[in-house]
Amino acid sequence: MLSWLDRSGDQLTFYVRALIWIPRTLRRYLKEVQRLLAEVAFGSGGLGVIGGTIGVMIAMTLATGSVVGLQGYAALDQIGTSAFTGFISAYFNTREIAPLVAGLALSATVGAGFTAQLGAMRINEEVDALEAMGVRSMPYLVTTRIIAGVVAIIPLYAIGLLSSYLASRYITVLFNGQSAGTYDHYFNLFLSPDDVLLSVLKVLIFSVLVILAHCYYGFHATGGPAGVGVAVGRSVRNAIVLISVTDFFLSLAIWGATTTVKVAG
Repeated sequence: MLSWLDRSGDQLTFYVRALIWIPRTLRRYLKEVQRLLAEVAFGSGGLGVIGGTIGVMIAMTLATGSVVGLQGYAALDQIGTSAFTGFISAYFNTREIAPLVAGLALSATVGAGFTAQLGAMRINEEVDALEAMGVRSMPYLVTTRIIAGVVAIIPLYAIGLLSSYLASRYITVLFNGQSAGTYDHYFNLFLSPDDVLLSVLKVLIFSVLVILAHCYYGFHATGGPAGVGVAVGRSVRNAIVLISVTDFFLSLAIWGATTTVKVAG
């Protein structure tokens, strides 16, 4: 129990220190932020072949959006309310499905890559070399990655959310044969601008937590090349738990007591 509390305290201290360096990082290491921004969005090496995070985000949101349209229509059709499938897409894709998928996509691509990069640098003593040259490793290696990830996730999430909407509409209209006018009517009726903005806020919070968790495990990797693999595995598990728990509390805080959905009156 004490060791768990000690590790949690170390992580929280690391997170706070990384965030405190943001203003100075923007002044000193803007070029490094720009380089990382391109790497986050379009990928490098093997990840670049499939379009980096953009490709993964589109693939995942198309798949989940299709499932929402397929299952939403099938469930509502059993009680004679299949016309409300547009509501299902506007409600669940915006509030829960798309933000969760975006967080997981960021962890699986960018986050895991950051852990591997920092872990390799730590094992090869490159981090110590930076400190020896008078370069503070925390802002240069960690805070720059946080800024790049947060800036990149906004347009990436917009693309992913749009993909989920289009996938749900395609499945409902072309596969299930529902009228496009009926689907669009209920989709536009229940799609709240406030929900979209709050959805973006959730993703921003997810991105900060994901990158912090991955950078922490990479920055403190030990045990040679095998230790880097262990750090990546731990960081992914930690990020998934953080996303799930944070999503629950954010949804409870934002929509637990009030709702933008009004089906009568």
